[in-house]
Amino acid sequence: MDRISRRSQGPEGVRFGNHRISSLLFADDVVLMASSGQDLQHVLERFAAECEAAGMRISTSKSEAMVLDRKRVACPLQVGGEVLPQVEEFKYLGVLFTSEGKIEREIDRRIGAASAVMRSVYRTVVVKKELSRKAKLSIYHRSIYVPTLTYGHANFG
Repeated sequence: MDRISRRSQGPEGVRFGNHRISSLLFADDVVLMASSGQDLQHVLERFAAECEAAGMRISTSKSEAMVLDRKRVACPLQVGGEVLPQVEEFKYLGVLFTSEGKIEREIDRRIGAASAVMRSVYRTVVVKKELSRKAKLSIYHRSIYVPTLTYGHANFG
């Protein structure tokens, strides 16, 4: 997938500081990025062509389009004559993305997840007299709360 992505890159992309990002890859998932609908259609066509050259094809039933903008904007993207559905939000790698770029719901979800984990370990940690207050705070704060808020999950490994 990495080779296909590299070979299909063109001048399009989204600028972040001094960097231009045209795609995000994870396993067999790909997020294509461009600063306009027309540019994104070009990126998508090149990507589809590289997939075909490698004996693969884009699954239009599993693909979606989303525009990041404060107001609703239509972006009718096509792959092989099929229009991709445009969505207002989607989850990618466990993180909620919205077309308006708001993060409040994701933060609320992460706080809820941290609270659920904290409730589940309450009886096994807080009531233990053998553990010091410092150890209890460390378990809650460093191992549960901060990783859940920062990365979306607790880090017990």
